[in-house]
Amino acid sequence: MTPVAISVDKPEESRALMQKAGYTFPFLSDANADVIRHYDILHKGAGIGGHDVARPAEFLVDRGGTVRWRNLTESFRVRARPDAMLEAAKALR
Repeated sequence: MTPVAISVDKPEESRALMQKAGYTFPFLSDANADVIRHYDILHKGAGIGGHDVARPAEFLVDRGGTVRWRNLTESFRVRARPDAMLEAAKALR
């Protein structure tokens, strides 16, 4: 498994966040929110200055592109616990 973050932020903004937080997994830019719309997690106007952002969400996607598990919340402060994601991943094997 490989974690990947997808954000509406520009690549340079994501790169700065990665460096500041010490993340080592890929951050992908979805500046047009195409992927975010595909997964139906667009939160219109919820960002700074009324910009569109993604709702907080975590997904486990198999090699074929099928979503096998997801966690959706309304608050960016609420995320799936790592142990919950690992348990979900183990159950998919």
